[in-house]
Amino acid sequence: MFVRIVKLSFHEENIPAFLENFEQMKEKIRNAPGNRFLELYQDKNNPCIFFTYSYWETEQDLENYRNSELFYDVWTFTKKLFNDKPEAWSVDKLHSLH
Repeated sequence: MFVRIVKLSFHEENIPAFLENFEQMKEKIRNAPGNRFLELYQDKNNPCIFFTYSYWETEQDLENYRNSELFYDVWTFTKKLFNDKPEAWSVDKLHSLH
């Protein structure tokens, strides 16, 4: 299992549209094959910056999602709202303390 972190930066006036779309799509994304966890964060100092944080069983599961109609629909809508290029990291979780 690995973690995917994506940084998204929006024009302030586009934040409500992004949040509404995320609300509509989050269960579909979470239920994509191989997805085990999904969260959305908003930066405390810059409310225009958001992060998605998701767990995937395999890199192929993420690639399958990224090549799916669902991702196409989500990304086509979301990318029109950006004020900066998104950034993404795929990382391995080394420790988790509860």
